[in-house]
Amino acid sequence: MKKGLAILLVIIVLIILIAGWVVGKYNMMQRAQVDVQNQFAQVQAAYQRRFDLIPNLVETVKGAANFERGTLEAVIEARSKMGGSIQLPKEAITDPNAFANLQQAADGLSSALSRLMVVVERYPELKANQNYLNLQEQLEGTENRINQERRVYNDEAAKFNKIIVVVPNVILARLFNIREAELFKAAEAAEQAPAVNFN
Repeated sequence: MKKGLAILLVIIVLIILIAGWVVGKYNMMQRAQVDVQNQFAQVQAAYQRRFDLIPNLVETVKGAANFERGTLEAVIEARSKMGGSIQLPKEAITDPNAFANLQQAADGLSSALSRLMVVVERYPELKANQNYLNLQEQLEGTENRINQERRVYNDEAAKFNKIIVVVPNVILARLFNIREAELFKAAEAAEQAPAVNFN
């Protein structure tokens, strides 16, 4: 009888230890995932700031005589592809398709804005317009913030991914359906400098 009770106590203690270990590992993964989601929210906030600046920039540039309509339309179209808001559900960071769509739309908007800034160089009246200069400065600061937030996001996502891909965490991650976070990548053709032609 005492032997059976001792075995039962050992089994209960083992179950408690294993359950505690699993809970500890699960909580560690969840904390790391929350850090990634928090940083993704910072990226979204930076995107939203840029998104909100664009209408003012477009209106200021529209005032320039003979400004290339196609360039403005490209910016407006790229902005509309981002949608009315930059907010995505937190699950989007582990969904390759949703993440790729966000990055593609954001990169398209960055590209259109870069072309707009190059074209503006042809218009001295715009370069002398204080409203335009203020908006350009805000936009440049926002672009820098976006790059910084994306870099920090990638750091947090990489830390999280390292946690969930090692044994035994990978087993628990699969058991609890915890997936790797997607990373921001350089835009296609980012290694090529944009062609500038003022002719």
